[in-house]
Amino acid sequence: MGKIKVTSCDIEGLYVIEPTVFKDERGYFVETYNQNDFKEAGLNMVFVQDNQSMSVKGVLRGLHFQKQYPQGKLVRAIRGAVFDVAVDLRANSKTYGKWFGVELTAENKKQFYIPEGFAHGFLVLSDEAEFAYKCTDFYHPGDEGGLAYNDPEIGIDWPFEEGVELIISEKDKKWSGLKDTFKFNEEK
Repeated sequence: MGKIKVTSCDIEGLYVIEPTVFKDERGYFVETYNQNDFKEAGLNMVFVQDNQSMSVKGVLRGLHFQKQYPQGKLVRAIRGAVFDVAVDLRANSKTYGKWFGVELTAENKKQFYIPEGFAHGFLVLSDEAEFAYKCTDFYHPGDEGGLAYNDPEIGIDWPFEEGVELIISEKDKKWSGLKDTFKFNEEK
């Protein structure tokens, strides 16, 4: 039952995952995660923590990462719509500093897998959005790092809507750009 479609992105390690949606007159059913389906698709990550947030239109969260305890994340919008972004911070990667973004909505049911070694963030496009994600490591409060969402060196093409006020936490306003940001060593 719950087969998935996995699409590789332009940056190695990033995947857009589309689960099969079963619809009938009652509504729909979707298996959002099945370890066997993921393994069959070559995705062998192990998740240890689930998180969920709610944000209003114009909220930009990120770009976040953990330094010593990096987290892989399987993210999705369970209500509303977000523009989700990953930035490659792997020092030895040929795509270091490059970004990839995808629109995740409750309707399209797409999921986005961001492996360890990336900064991650999202912009809320709908009036409200609920965002859920699975993590491959636990959150460690003293280990958090971040990257400026508007660093011109990276040049993320955020789909800002004219007239919508951008809402960013004080912490996220203080992150520096790519040249001053932590780099992950690919070798573990």
